[in-house]
Amino acid sequence: MVPFRYNVRNLFVRRTTTIAAALGVGLVVFVLAAALMLSEGLQRTLDMSGRADTAIVLRKGSDSEMPSSIEDATVALIKGAPGVKKDASGKPEVIAESVVVLFQDLLNGAGKSNATLRGVPLDDIVAFRPEVKLVEGKMAAAGSDEVIVGAKLVDRFANMTLGSTLELRKNRAVKVVGIFEAGGSSFESEVWGDLDYVRQSFGREGVVSSVRARLDNAAVFDGFSTAIESDKRLGLASLREPEYYRKQSENTSIFIMAMGTIIAVFFSIGAMIGGMITMYGSVAHRKREIGVLRALGFSRLAIMASFLFESVLLALLGGAIGTAASLAMGLVRFSMLNFTTFSEIVFQFHPTPEILVRSLIFGGVMGVLGGFLPAIRAARTAPIEAMKG
Repeated sequence: MVPFRYNVRNLFVRRTTTIAAALGVGLVVFVLAAALMLSEGLQRTLDMSGRADTAIVLRKGSDSEMPSSIEDATVALIKGAPGVKKDASGKPEVIAESVVVLFQDLLNGAGKSNATLRGVPLDDIVAFRPEVKLVEGKMAAAGSDEVIVGAKLVDRFANMTLGSTLELRKNRAVKVVGIFEAGGSSFESEVWGDLDYVRQSFGREGVVSSVRARLDNAAVFDGFSTAIESDKRLGLASLREPEYYRKQSENTSIFIMAMGTIIAVFFSIGAMIGGMITMYGSVAHRKREIGVLRALGFSRLAIMASFLFESVLLALLGGAIGTAASLAMGLVRFSMLNFTTFSEIVFQFHPTPEILVRSLIFGGVMGVLGGFLPAIRAARTAPIEAMKG
């Protein structure tokens, strides 16, 4: 086996080509890691919106809250379903909400985009979602034209700062009286207003989009679901809240991963070609060294393994650079349309040890693929011919 320090020395001797090839691999690893972090960030943001002991009820066939429609009379039946938790006063912990999309101006003046407006029972919402905390202003008053805005929307949309006037529809304006956070969940990408005011503004009196029920514990969900879905006349479907939000992220995550993978594959082809050219050049300039190694008794297999190791070492160096650079993406906040709800959601890149390891391994695989043919060429070099060269 050729000593490893021989390969390390060669990389240091050829600093320029080493740096160029490593940066090429690093760019590919950076792109792949960023795509994985982006998908992970989206999933985590939506996962934080769901609780295992909470069920969401929608109209059967609806894949999100917006197209769903449930009559007010049905909400009372849901409150009486088995397994629904009651508060200290004996009141069922159930809330009905109305969800619509607002088409609003972006803060940077680059056009308009969709934001989610959620009509909620303001008297009960904080008790039902204790993770919601006001960071500025006050809570909107029940029955009023006041709204509170998720903290992630303030820097994204115009007219969403404290004290601003936000137009829901023509001649239907509301005043922003508070900014809230919700533990980093997707609720921070929404505007919340009074349920009845929102329904009146959009002509949806008498119906809601969804009903959420806090259960005694997660284990009673099956009984609750059976009771809700058994009456075919109601036409309802129920899901555990975490499962619902996982489904909400599926299409967008697939898109992110597909785009990231396609870009990474094309970049990796270029990086592998660059690495291959570097290794071919290294073989051509080191014929005498190869001849000496063969004369010293090293086998073709040992020569091949040595050059392949050098290629992998070069790729891992680039992978380490790309992986380290990708960590900075954890500080970046990203906004994109959720392909299920067609409204914007703001979230952050989220690095995990698994993502970093997978990205680094991908860099190593590039080294194997890019260095395989040059390593074979080095192994096939005849000792006598090499010494003459």
